[in-house]
Amino acid sequence: MDARPPSPLRGEIKTSRVSLAGGIAVAVAVMALWVALARDLGADGAGPVALGALVAAGIGAWIWKAEL
Repeated sequence: MDARPPSPLRGEIKTSRVSLAGGIAVAVAVMALWVALARDLGADGAGPVALGALVAAGIGAWIWKAEL
């Protein structure tokens, strides 16, 4: 633990906002990779894209909540 009093020059990182941005970035990257892989495998239609959106949202939410 840091026993020093907070200094006005020391900035604090708000992990929830940073983690949210990281979760969004990871979700976008997962979705892009999912769509590229689905296209390469020849999976057409809305089903694979919808499944990719669910997977990307789940991974993004996990990154956000776990604060990775």
